[in-house]
Amino acid sequence: MNPVLAKRGVRMLDTLLPAIALTLLLAAVFWRQPRAMSYFGINLLLDLAIPLMFATLAQMMILAVSDLDLSIGPFVSLVACIGATLLPAQPAWALLALAAAVAAYALAGAVIESRRLPSIVVTLGLSFVWLGCAVLLLPTPGGLAPEWLSSAMAYRTPWLPMPIWMALVAAVLGHVLITRSAFGTLVRGLGGNPAAVARVGWSLVRVRAGVYALAGVFGVIAGLMLVGQTTSADPNIASRYTLVSIAAVILGGGKFVGGYVSPVGAVIGALTMTLAASFLTFLDIAPDWQVGMQGLILIVVLGLRAAIDRLERIA
Repeated sequence: MNPVLAKRGVRMLDTLLPAIALTLLLAAVFWRQPRAMSYFGINLLLDLAIPLMFATLAQMMILAVSDLDLSIGPFVSLVACIGATLLPAQPAWALLALAAAVAAYALAGAVIESRRLPSIVVTLGLSFVWLGCAVLLLPTPGGLAPEWLSSAMAYRTPWLPMPIWMALVAAVLGHVLITRSAFGTLVRGLGGNPAAVARVGWSLVRVRAGVYALAGVFGVIAGLMLVGQTTSADPNIASRYTLVSIAAVILGGGKFVGGYVSPVGAVIGALTMTLAASFLTFLDIAPDWQVGMQGLILIVVLGLRAAIDRLERIA
């Protein structure tokens, strides 16, 4: 076989792997529960993926600059608490609080770059800040989402369920931002070759601060969508998002270093992680075991990706 064609085929298989994993998992769900093959069934299966997709885009932005964000889960929880307390009664204060949170995210990025600090340490500390603010704002589960937000998340979209439309929006938005914009070129450059970005005159501090600010915006979107779905909040409502968002980005083809991310793959990864939880529920697997089984699914897919990478090197 032509080596060029072989390598191209291996690369295509690597690109399609997230979609193949999602398709196989969806087929397994429909086989186990045929009634899920409907507008209502798909909406029920993937509804919780909507906020997770935007939290995954936030994590993807951080991974694109070879950093890691351990605070996105508590941040989304804080946004949900703001949405369930301040937003209904004091919308101006809510918007100010959300803007301040995004600014704090940007400041964290600037500090990481200017002081050469490990992102994993800074964001871990930041996670406790977000959690503390959420507890102060909403000590016990409760609050009430604004009616307009709840109505928007419950809207019955035409033709396709809302999760499918949201996945298309998130995938297109991420693709345009990362691969089709000048800012996306800077982001990937900062993740892969920061010295080259600095040589052409760009401020690495400003670029990294901008990346973190954009991640904060995606986190705000995720938090508001989450509270719109649940209609209430608590300080730990999105605590699992941190690890699940990392898994979704990696499942979708992203890498921890080098600025390699795939926005479309990340969105598919978020859908896959959500669908995996539903599938495990259909199999009557106890919730305590579901996290481990999700991790096993991720390990299998990553193992396949490692095998594909090896084939590409051989080809």
